[in-house]
Amino acid sequence: MRILVTGGAGFIGSHIVDLAVSAGHDVAVIDNFWQHGGGRRANLNPKAKLYELDIRDVAARDVFAEFKPEAVSHHAAQHSVAISTRDPLYDADVNVRGLLNIIEAAVQSGTRKIIFASSAATYGTPQYLPIDEKHPQLPLSPYGVTKMVGEHYLRYYAAASGLRSTVFRYGNVYGPRQDPNGEAGVIAIFCGNILGGEPVRIDWDGEQTKDYVFVGDVARANVLALDAADGETFNVGTGIGTSVNALHRGIADSIGRDVPVARAPKRAGDVRTCVFAIDKARSVLGWRPQTDLAQGFATTARFFQASSTASTAQSS
Repeated sequence: MRILVTGGAGFIGSHIVDLAVSAGHDVAVIDNFWQHGGGRRANLNPKAKLYELDIRDVAARDVFAEFKPEAVSHHAAQHSVAISTRDPLYDADVNVRGLLNIIEAAVQSGTRKIIFASSAATYGTPQYLPIDEKHPQLPLSPYGVTKMVGEHYLRYYAAASGLRSTVFRYGNVYGPRQDPNGEAGVIAIFCGNILGGEPVRIDWDGEQTKDYVFVGDVARANVLALDAADGETFNVGTGIGTSVNALHRGIADSIGRDVPVARAPKRAGDVRTCVFAIDKARSVLGWRPQTDLAQGFATTARFFQASSTASTAQSS
C-alpha cells in the first residue's frame, strides 16, 4: 500500500514510518522540520521518500498527485499546549487549515483513507474514570479544541465525499525520539535532566496520574488501522495511571542515577487523574499495548543515553 505520513520525521510519525516500511508498504513523508515540531532529519527512514514542505502549503496537492497515496497517517501538527495558549491563531492555522489542506488534496487525488492523530486533550477534565470514547469532549486548551475540530471535519468529509477515516485519541505517548517540547514531553525532559545532572521539576505534589503509552504500541495501532476500523474512534493508552513521582523513580532507576527534585506549585489546568478505557481498541481493532512501563523506560533511557554520548563526542 502507498502510505503518506505527515510529520513523518517527528516523534510518533517516524515510528509509524519505520513500522510501515518494515511491513513492506511504500511510504512517503511530508515534514517541514519546524524547530518546535520535533521533526529531525536523523529520524527519517532512508526507504521513505521525503517531501519537505508545510502541510498548509498548496504544494501538498502536488505531492498527492505525484505519490498517489492510498492512505494518509496525519501526524503533522502544532502539538504544544503552551504554544497553543500563547498563540491560538497559529495553533488553529496549522491544526485546522493544515488538516483541511491535506484532506482536500486527499479527496482530489482519490486517497481512500486518513488516520488522524487526535488527543486526550479533547476530553478536558474527566467527568468519570476510566475515560471511554463516549466521554464528553470539553477541551481546556486551544490545542485540544483544534484536535476536536479536526475530528468533526473528518466526519463531515466522510459524509460529503466518502473519505474514510480512523481517529486515535492518544494518551501520553513516550519513547525514543520524543521531543521534550511536545504535548507529553515529561519523560524526555526527565531523561535529559537526569543525564545532565540537573534537578527535575515536579509540579503539585507529584501524585497526579496520567496514562503513558509507548510509541511502538502507538505505531502498531496506526498500521493496524490501514485496513480496518473505518469511521471509528479509539483511545490509545494502557488503562493504567502512573504518577509523576513514579515516573521520576522509574526513569532514575533505568538510567542508574538520580538528581534532586525541585518542587513547584500546581499549574493552571492540570488534571489530577486521566486514565483511558481501551476496551474498544481491543475488541474492534485487535490492538492492545504490549510494552509495560519498565520496558518502555529502559528503551527510552538507552536512546537518550546514546544521544547524550553522541552529543558529548561531537562537541569534544
